[in-house]
Amino acid sequence: MSGARFDLPEVDAFTRPYWDAAAEGRLLIRHCGACDRAHHYPREFCPYCWSEDVRWQPASGRATLYTWSVVHRNDLPPFGERVPYVAAVVDLAEGPRMMTEVVDCAEGALRVGMELEVAFRAGVPVFRRARA
Repeated sequence: MSGARFDLPEVDAFTRPYWDAAAEGRLLIRHCGACDRAHHYPREFCPYCWSEDVRWQPASGRATLYTWSVVHRNDLPPFGERVPYVAAVVDLAEGPRMMTEVVDCAEGALRVGMELEVAFRAGVPVFRRARA
């Protein structure tokens, strides 16, 4: 298992636009044309109304912290080199919740509802405290 990494996605034809945008520093989410709701994780149909009229849409990159957990042990590469790190769920400004990591913020400064903004690490969206 030499060289295996567990923090990078398996990109397929459906999710390629998402990961290509992330590599360029842009966050995309799926938006339903039938019920006008956004959702994440990416699906080929709307999880609210089951419509297949869904498209990629740019997200603002703004979010609020919903919950988090500080991970002190993870043996999967490269997470072991990052401990402790903050695994989190954020509420995107567009509505969906997203699992992510909060970076560049001391554990003691984390607060439910704190304003965050997207950042990208090796083409993967993470979040940090929003700049004023």
